[in-house]
Amino acid sequence: MLHHQKTDSESALENIWHLTGESLDCLNKVAMSGSEPIFSSVYKTGVVSQTTIAAAGLAAAEIWRHRTGTDQTIKVDMTHSSVSFRSERYSTVNGNPSRSTPDDIHGFYKCGDAGWIQLHTNYPNHRTGIVKALGCQESRESVASSLKKLSSEEAENILTAQNLPAAKMRTREEWWKHEQGIEISKLPLLEIDKISDSEPVKFAPETIRPLDSIKVLELTKVIAGPVIGRTLAEHGADVLWVNGPQLDLLEGLVIDMSRGKRPVNIDLDSIAGKTQLTNLASKADVFVQGYRPGSISKKGFSPESLAKLNPGIICVELSAFSHKGPWANRRGFDSLLQTVSGIGHEGGQANNIDGMVHLPCQALDHATGYLGAMGAMIALLRRAREGGSWRVRVSLAQTAHWLISLGKMDHINNLDLNRSDVDQFLGYTNSPFGTVSYVKPAAMLSKTPGAWNIEPSPFGTYKPEWI
Repeated sequence: MLHHQKTDSESALENIWHLTGESLDCLNKVAMSGSEPIFSSVYKTGVVSQTTIAAAGLAAAEIWRHRTGTDQTIKVDMTHSSVSFRSERYSTVNGNPSRSTPDDIHGFYKCGDAGWIQLHTNYPNHRTGIVKALGCQESRESVASSLKKLSSEEAENILTAQNLPAAKMRTREEWWKHEQGIEISKLPLLEIDKISDSEPVKFAPETIRPLDSIKVLELTKVIAGPVIGRTLAEHGADVLWVNGPQLDLLEGLVIDMSRGKRPVNIDLDSIAGKTQLTNLASKADVFVQGYRPGSISKKGFSPESLAKLNPGIICVELSAFSHKGPWANRRGFDSLLQTVSGIGHEGGQANNIDGMVHLPCQALDHATGYLGAMGAMIALLRRAREGGSWRVRVSLAQTAHWLISLGKMDHINNLDLNRSDVDQFLGYTNSPFGTVSYVKPAAMLSKTPGAWNIEPSPFGTYKPEWI
């Protein structure tokens, strides 16, 4: 009897699903089409997009089966999933790109030791902070001149000591030997743990979509966190996306990531704002936070505090460098993780250049977002079966290690998707911003197709209250 040779995507999905503790028989409901390469990279970004989106779709289908007793199938095409991993790039308003051009100081610099550093300055406060820390003028030329006087390690230490987002380029071998890399290598891709006991919380009996009646409080900023909330909204959850009115925003990301959600303003630096969030959290099913580790806990909203306030709550914690190791509290972004973990260096080598070439999409962000959404849904299932409050932990660093573990392709294919490849996966909706294009759900569920029932809107459009 011939045995089916598993594809890379089938093997990767099985490894992800194994972490949920759910039956591997569920995998028979998933059909994945297409193959690498989709984008120009030696890394398997297509496999990563397809399997993380399939895993989140399968989790939604399992909730549907639990609620209704009805099975359904999930189909994921690799080209569609890859387009989803660039959703912010394909977002337009009235036909014009919605995302802003990168800040002129943002990017790669060669330091005095010939090593490289990346600065992340797309947010104004980070740009201002880095210029001040380097004691230079607010121009790319002046920043480059200052960095030439420092080694890449000195520059990284100076900036990160002030909680500024910067990263020294490392090889994969250097990262494996680094204390933070060693700590991350000991962790699984994600963790789903019970943090306290409580009675089971059953799903509401009436349902049209898997997450109907599920209330989600989302306190996140950049891509990975918003993808968690957007994915839960895709399957029917009521998502309040919370932002502080004083915080910087990238409007293009808000346009792409707010669909399906109700964006609200709450000032957590005020007593009234903390009271508002406490009242909302007391009725929430899921609390997602993606700010620098400890920042939300310090305001009184740690998982332990939330579990006392609202027994049975699911807390999803997203971080850059994980909750372990000396860099656990360090600020980070997708591209910075690529820089420190060797992914950027490997891209540079494959392109025969001195320096870095990053992945062709924000694969760490998007993958971590779908994994976080999957974890939240699995925790909701466990809450319904056995009770308890649960914590889901995901990080860009753990996702980076997993991506690397999938192996590389033997060469870079200089290809990209043309517009006709992309257009078939786009939808359009009217919104307060104008006519917005968006990438349609890539996980095709046979009985409960994913959809967003609320158009994108600015923060403050809605009142911070449950419907």
